Amino acid sequence: MTDGYIRVAAITPKVTVADTKANGEEIRNWIEKAAKQGAKVMVFPELCITGYTCGELFYQQKLQNEALIELRRIADATISIDALVFVGLPLMYQGHLRNVAAALCHGRILGFVPKKHLPNYNEFYELRYFTPGPVRGEDVVYHNHTIPIGEDLIFSCENVAGLKVGAEICEDLWVPNPPSTALAGAGATVIVNLSASDELTGKSGYRRNLVVDQSARLYCGYLYANAGSGESTQDVVYSGHSMIAENGRLLSQTKPFEEGMCITELDLDAIASRRSAMNTFEISSEGYRKVAFRLEPEKIALTRFVDPHPFVPGHRDELSERCEEILNIQAYGLRKRLEHTHCKTAVIGISGGLDSTLALLVTVRAFDLLSLDRKGILAVTMPGFGTTDRTHDNAVQMIHELKATFREVNIAASVRQHFADIDHDEAVHDVTYENGQARERTQILMDLANKHGGMVIGTGDLSELALGWATYNGDHMSMYGVNASVPKTLVRHLVAYVAAECENKAPKLREILLDVLDTPVSPELLPPKEGEIAQKTEDLVGPYELHDFFLYYVMRYGFTPSKIYRLAQKAFQGVYEDAVIKKWLVTFYRRFFSQQFKRSALPDGPKVGSVALSPRGDWRMPSDASGALWITEAEEL
Repeated sequence: MTDGYIRVAAITPKVTVADTKANGEEIRNWIEKAAKQGAKVMVFPELCITGYTCGELFYQQKLQNEALIELRRIADATISIDALVFVGLPLMYQGHLRNVAAALCHGRILGFVPKKHLPNYNEFYELRYFTPGPVRGEDVVYHNHTIPIGEDLIFSCENVAGLKVGAEICEDLWVPNPPSTALAGAGATVIVNLSASDELTGKSGYRRNLVVDQSARLYCGYLYANAGSGESTQDVVYSGHSMIAENGRLLSQTKPFEEGMCITELDLDAIASRRSAMNTFEISSEGYRKVAFRLEPEKIALTRFVDPHPFVPGHRDELSERCEEILNIQAYGLRKRLEHTHCKTAVIGISGGLDSTLALLVTVRAFDLLSLDRKGILAVTMPGFGTTDRTHDNAVQMIHELKATFREVNIAASVRQHFADIDHDEAVHDVTYENGQARERTQILMDLANKHGGMVIGTGDLSELALGWATYNGDHMSMYGVNASVPKTLVRHLVAYVAAECENKAPKLREILLDVLDTPVSPELLPPKEGEIAQKTEDLVGPYELHDFFLYYVMRYGFTPSKIYRLAQKAFQGVYEDAVIKKWLVTFYRRFFSQQFKRSALPDGPKVGSVALSPRGDWRMPSDASGALWITEAEEL
């Protein structure tokens, strides 16, 4: 339970209908298995001690009594188990039978949470047997212990920060206003659902969406344990299908029609971070009772999947949909700016690299949306001391294929004159040598925009802005930066998406785009070596996939350097050695803090995702803030 992680399990045991002893033994076996794997919170299905499909047998006092006896046996079995366990059973309370979740820990029955919404439609007849509630009941006396009962219970761990657990039962999730909404509003960070949802065509997908969406809406961990195939199949079939979700992401699930366990880690820090960032997420525990318990904190190895490319959807169809959505956001943002300024001309510098390629593709889309002639796009190549034939040829051919207006301005002579003016030796390839070229290119673009009544379209991306890998008042500046919130790892996929779309209708453009994708990222400000790019960005500042990973967790969750390092170790295991990850993490923090002054003077640009660095929007950071705390922690890893 270090770094905010806690291992949890949703379990579907093999139920024998109405055989409490067999079910109790099965539940105890699963508790032991889950405990051996480090699970600290476990949830079992609805009415798992008796089985959900007992029907009229629920009226039998023998079944009711045996369910309580078996609950005591299960509780006793948890004396040496360091976990919070939820099991379901029928409980007679104030003369009426209730469908409850019992919370157990270290041999104690902590509380009973009754089901609030009892379905009585279609194949469900729960109101025939059970009574809802109570919302807040008097304590139940059982084995000389008083046990609270009510919908108002939140189980709060005294020594694991942020672990507060609320429970709801099956149908409670399917209603317009689930109890979990109020539980989360009262501080619960983890919701467990003891369920018995039968299987129908298409229902598993809907059920999955309910769980994932509720975890997103409430910024919580959601554990859903569903009844399995041991239930009666007299009229319906139960498939299992247990799930664990967190903040809108499905972390683990069992396959339908398979009993078993899904187990993974929840990130309590991530839950707390997202809630604290939303001033509309208000916490008030008024009307809720806290039931305290304790767990032994211990370090656990991460088993959950950590995506090495958090900005990029992993599923092919989802990636295509996301790419189309982002391109539209960029293009419609530029369209509005062109309309507002009555510009008929867009001026854009094309290097043959990824960023300028994406910016040109977006500009073409914006012009098409406005039904403007693409000849109004003035695409300018500006070869200099570091330009290679490969990038130059790709730039020229791309401009022609997209039917934009081609213009070439060789900057060598003007830069040499500038070097003479400021008394700089051209043989000295320092920052002056490099930035002089970048600023000359920006001056050309700005002046062409003035001459043609147009606007300069910025090409720099989010990753470059995070690292400050841009020349101040050079490529850093434009009149509208369409790529400003697109990270480098996503830029690549956007260009690849357009290339795939061109396969049949524009095969030559597709060929060019694929070669751009295959070209090393470079500002091309140093002379080539034997005709090849001499200055590779990732050799200098580090792999962009690492920096994008760091950026995501710094910006999205505010995690500490040590936690980000641990996540990176998991995500890039077998790809980068620990020392390499540490080196570039230190570099990231150094550059991120020292280069804020560039971000403070950013031109306008559209936000496309959850992470952005606009000084007017998501990131208001002093340009002279110290990064010592973060850099020191990263260096000491």
